[in-house]
Amino acid sequence: MLISLGLGGCGKSVSSSVPESEKQTETVRETKTEEKSEPETTKTAAQTTAQAASEAGKTDLNGHTLSVYCGAGMTKPFQKIADTFKEQTGCEMEITFANAGQIQTQINTAKEGDLFIAGTADELKPVSDVVSASRELVKHIPVLAVKSGNPLKITRLADLANKDVRLVLGDAKSTPIGKISDEALTDAGVLDKVNVIARTTTAPEIFNALTVDECDAIIVWKENVTDSSVEIVDTEEMLKYIKTVPAASLSYCDDTEALTAFLDFLDSDTSHTIWEKFGYEVIKK
Repeated sequence: MLISLGLGGCGKSVSSSVPESEKQTETVRETKTEEKSEPETTKTAAQTTAQAASEAGKTDLNGHTLSVYCGAGMTKPFQKIADTFKEQTGCEMEITFANAGQIQTQINTAKEGDLFIAGTADELKPVSDVVSASRELVKHIPVLAVKSGNPLKITRLADLANKDVRLVLGDAKSTPIGKISDEALTDAGVLDKVNVIARTTTAPEIFNALTVDECDAIIVWKENVTDSSVEIVDTEEMLKYIKTVPAASLSYCDDTEALTAFLDFLDSDTSHTIWEKFGYEVIKK
């Protein structure tokens, strides 16, 4: 950013009655102030450039391509992370966003891919034979959510069994949040009593059902609650079901240079800031 200081203009504002020596002193004082500020601006720009280069591993990855699978509920933050990495390194990023069941099937049938960003560590089990390493990225926090103002006065999982409550959940066979929902409702003793009007295959679809008044309550990931028309029920019942999002390296990867650089980038402040912007809690090393 170029900052222009009009010292001549400042000189004109001084009254002609002021002695010439005082004018010179004032001009020198202003010049010294300007000179002092310049190194600070230059230093800040240099630090920013150095940080970006450091986080990208100072690696030129033009001509490289990474193939990554990622849970559909994490589309917005992960796409931003992938785009930023590409901008800094030149590495092409081929991202497949889908539910866990679809990704597991694709990995096992296509037998290709470099990395799997899963909704929970449990989702790595069906592909464990081809996971060469794994690291935790962020917390995945399930919540009970209702319409803003909580018109049906739902304060706990047991309240979902009331006959007036319409519930939308995730599909327990294809998405982590669906499995967690069933587990939580089973532990609360109400799974066979709640009125589940629909099950969806992705977390964003669960949230959308509540925003368009198709239901009265949902169990979804905390970061998916992004609209003021929805509020989270403050209940400690869901705390025991908090999971972590892993980044699992796949044995099919044949570009270790690009994969290593991207894994390092996932641990950077830049990536952490993006996750946090979208409502995730980062697991810092």
